[in-house]
Amino acid sequence: MENAKTPTQSAVETRYLVMPHQANPAGTAFGGVIVSWIDMIASMAAQKHCGRQVVTASIDSINFRKPINIGDHVVLKAAVNYVGKTSMEVGVKVIKEDPCTTRQAIATTAHLTFVGLDENNKPFPAPKLTPETEDEKRRYKNAQLRVKTRKELLGKLKNEK
Repeated sequence: MENAKTPTQSAVETRYLVMPHQANPAGTAFGGVIVSWIDMIASMAAQKHCGRQVVTASIDSINFRKPINIGDHVVLKAAVNYVGKTSMEVGVKVIKEDPCTTRQAIATTAHLTFVGLDENNKPFPAPKLTPETEDEKRRYKNAQLRVKTRKELLGKLKNEK
């Protein structure tokens, strides 16, 4: 296992242009297109953090806040928020940008969990995460709460018969 890393060291940013074939009849981006972009950039951040192949373990939350229109620029930002033993929570912010005015608004937010794999495709311990900024520390604490809540819920659901 490597030394601890900061969220900044694995952060990834990318941009897309929403084209007509990626939209619904209302002229806004299909949610599935946005989800695929989110999964892709989140996996890149997780892979960058652990230096290994990763798999998506879960999409823990996704909130569509504002529609993204045909012709909008889409900025996706991903960073590792929290690391357990082998799993990593990655947060993604999707920003819609008007290409003419450059006015931006948060359109979607998501949290995903990834697991790094060894050479035999088995879970592999991920490097620890060291948040540095106040924002990184806030995201880390919030992720700890989400992880704890998820585990408690899964425990309760398994006991249901």
